[in-house]
Amino acid sequence: MAQRSIKGNQELAKKIRLRRNELNLTIEEAALRAGVGTKTWSRYETGESIRRDKCRGICKALNWRVFPDSESDVEKKSLVEEYRDHEAWSQYLADNYGLGAAAAFAAGSDMLLDYIKQDQSDLASMPAGAHIGQLPTSFISPELPEQFLMRYDYVFLYQMKCALIQLRGRAKHGMAMTAHSILEELIIYLCNEEAQVLIELGSDTDNPDDFENSKDWVFDLFDDMDIITFLYSDEYLSEDHPFHFAYWGEQQLYMD
Repeated sequence: MAQRSIKGNQELAKKIRLRRNELNLTIEEAALRAGVGTKTWSRYETGESIRRDKCRGICKALNWRVFPDSESDVEKKSLVEEYRDHEAWSQYLADNYGLGAAAAFAAGSDMLLDYIKQDQSDLASMPAGAHIGQLPTSFISPELPEQFLMRYDYVFLYQMKCALIQLRGRAKHGMAMTAHSILEELIIYLCNEEAQVLIELGSDTDNPDDFENSKDWVFDLFDDMDIITFLYSDEYLSEDHPFHFAYWGEQQLYMD
């Protein structure tokens, strides 16, 4: 399925290149600010297509308030229309939490899977035990709970990727998306967070009713906000705490 993308053109590439030079940024510095690889940024400046979810990072790097894509050939589909036939579309989420929830999981899971694979690729060339905090650019480091940064190594990313692929499989087959581990809750939460970029970018084509609950459906699914309370607050988690990193992979939630 086609990504939400801006068709490459030389005029846009020139604007990106000129603006970077105005700010006296190297390609490496601009890419770091945008949260992409240097090869990806270089492709932007040669006129290749740009995924819509990358526009915010480019604006951040170049201090643009809005992305100058008015002359670009942008696909004008709503997020629900675009992802309804996606392999990770969850009819369970659509029926129980709304079309926006299903679209957000499908879109966000694509993005999160890409980011995991990129960080895995970068870690593969580093010594065993290296973690994503040591990467010049990590695509998911800012999104994961800060306390356990040094635990996010290649093995953890592989575990995270496998769990995400399993969740996508459950979505595809219409199975319940109940999270049975902290890691599964975290993945679903991150998928929705990543999708918020696309939801904002598609505000002119999406049905507002579909995304009225776009931030909160995950907490309705979890039936609590513990993931925020314990993993995204200033609370220090001791090793015997059920939300400690040591227990993320254990099936301990909603088990018969």
